[in-house]
Amino acid sequence: MVEIKELNREEYSGKNFTVKYQTKGYFDIQSTAEGFDISYKLFSKPKEMSFSDVFFNEWLGNPVGFGAFEDGLLLGYVEGTLEKWNNRYRISNICVFNSSNRNNGIGSLLMEAILEEASKSNARMTVLETQTCNENAIAFYKKHGFRIIGFDLFAYSNADPERNEIRIEMGKAMDLK
Repeated sequence: MVEIKELNREEYSGKNFTVKYQTKGYFDIQSTAEGFDISYKLFSKPKEMSFSDVFFNEWLGNPVGFGAFEDGLLLGYVEGTLEKWNNRYRISNICVFNSSNRNNGIGSLLMEAILEEASKSNARMTVLETQTCNENAIAFYKKHGFRIIGFDLFAYSNADPERNEIRIEMGKAMDLK
């Protein structure tokens, strides 16, 4: 049985992790005279993507993290922090490490935990970042009420559009009490 527990920041801070995922396509963003067009396109064959990060990264203000554990093994992780300057709660990481553990509710349990934390902080909105090629993450976030609120064509490199890996921001307005 999976248990969600708040992580001890001192114990996990700075530890590395890597997440891999497979994608069949991407959301193509093209500049037009009227603004931008977004369309879904398939890759010629599925691609394996990955990213590495650290728990409780230094740039985060006062992060809170939760882990999904089963029999003492950390299966997934979510972290977030309140951006005080604009009263938005930023989810900086959410992931289920092993693909064999995905699509069985672990990500949803982690999302529920961090959204409750965001609600406790009285944030007006919860936001996160993903990439146009992470179609499974985009679908997961939409399932949890997030929508695309912006993008940055060149956040990671000057070749992001050619790499089909454009940063998109997704957000969800919170019910304020």
